[in-house]
Amino acid sequence: MSPPEPFPLYHPADVRRAFSSDDATRRFAKVAQLEPGSRVLVLGCGPDGNAAVLLAQELGCSVVAADTDESLLGPVRERVRVKGLSDQIEVQRVSLDALGLPEGAFHGILIQGRVLYPLKATLANMRGLLARRGRLGFTFPARVGRFAPKAALDFWERRVSGPMLLPRELLQVVEGAGYEPESAESLHDTELDAHYRDIEAFLAAIPGTQPAALREEVALHRESNGKASVSYAFVVGRRKEQGEKPPASRDRG
Repeated sequence: MSPPEPFPLYHPADVRRAFSSDDATRRFAKVAQLEPGSRVLVLGCGPDGNAAVLLAQELGCSVVAADTDESLLGPVRERVRVKGLSDQIEVQRVSLDALGLPEGAFHGILIQGRVLYPLKATLANMRGLLARRGRLGFTFPARVGRFAPKAALDFWERRVSGPMLLPRELLQVVEGAGYEPESAESLHDTELDAHYRDIEAFLAAIPGTQPAALREEVALHRESNGKASVSYAFVVGRRKEQGEKPPASRDRG
C-alpha cells in the first residue's frame, strides 16, 4: 500500500471533478439562497472556473475564484477577461495554511470535487469566513455500502486521517461543528464509475507508478465490481450561531 497522502488529496487538474456540473452548481446556489450581490468563494476552482463564471453570469453573484496553484489560475483569469466578468469575479491565489480571506465575508463557500483538508479542519476553517446564515458546500469521501472490504476501509481511513462515515454521519459532524446540516448526496455507482474511467485515462498517459495513492484508489474501486463501498459526498451546511433555536419541525403530525 502507498504511504498516507498529505492534504489536499491529489486530483488531476485536467480530470472533471465530482459535483462540478452546472446543475450541481445551480443546486448549491438554490440551497444557499444566492442572489444578485451575494458574495461567494469558490475554493479550489481549477483551471476552468466554471462554477465562478456560472454564479456571476446567471445569478449576478460577486465571486472569489481561488486556488493554490498559479498555473491553474491563468486560464481562469483569461476566461474571466474574455467574458467581461472582471468586475464580478476576483481570481486569487491562496495558501491552504493561511487563506488570507476576510472573516464573515461570504454568503456561500463552494468546494467541488476537491478534498482540501481533513473533515473537521474543513468545517473549522470555513465557518469563520461565512456570513451569518451563509452556506458551505464541500466534497468529502463517504462510506456508502452496507459492507465495506477491509482493504478499502484501511486505505480510505489512512487517506482522510479518520473513520469513514456514512453521509448521515457526516451531517452529524457538520452539526457538531457549528452548522445547521441541510443536505448530503453521494455519487451513485454509475457516476462514480464514470469518474474513475476519466481518472484511468489520465493515469494511462503517465509512465511509472505515480501518483500511487490515486492508482490504488482506482484499483480498489475496480475490485468492487461496480458496487462501491466508498464514494464521494457533497455536503451542505448553514452557519449556525450560538444559542440559535433549532428549525421548526417539518413533521406536521
